[in-house]
Amino acid sequence: MHIRHVLLLPDADEDAEALEVVLPGEAPKAYVQRVTALKLESAVKRLARRGLPSAPILCADTTVALGRTIFGKPNDAQDARRMLRALANRQHRVITAIVLGWGERQVGLCSESKVNFADMNEAAIASYVASGEPMGKAGAYGVQGRAAAYIARISGSYSGIMGLPLFETHQALQILGFVH
Repeated sequence: MHIRHVLLLPDADEDAEALEVVLPGEAPKAYVQRVTALKLESAVKRLARRGLPSAPILCADTTVALGRTIFGKPNDAQDARRMLRALANRQHRVITAIVLGWGERQVGLCSESKVNFADMNEAAIASYVASGEPMGKAGAYGVQGRAAAYIARISGSYSGIMGLPLFETHQALQILGFVH
């Protein structure tokens, strides 16, 4: 979107993954919105701790949901295989929340897309998991990678499925007056 930006990555002593713990009974949309808000809170503290000037901060988080079941990042290869088996030959949702904060002002928006996976046999799942691509990705896949060969249909936002919905991000930037 041609907006100058700087990454505000967590410090080595920050446990960013701890923010992504699912609370008992938490609905997927509520989960991803809560995690994104926590990421913004942490980023605001990080900005101040580093003595950096006030600046807008954009945070996002993505989750994959099959019904009310949340599929976060797989713990290991076995967990990735479990997720992919569950998603194969079914439709699931990909929900990405963004929050843009600047000072006391915040705008939070959500993108929800539907993804239909084709059937994946055990050999296909094993090969994909062995590639290492599923690790670190919600639902154990990346739409922009090798998993695309098994995605039969998408309804919604491709950029949202990748992890930063550009339409909602642009809307938030408009609301806070950064773009027209």
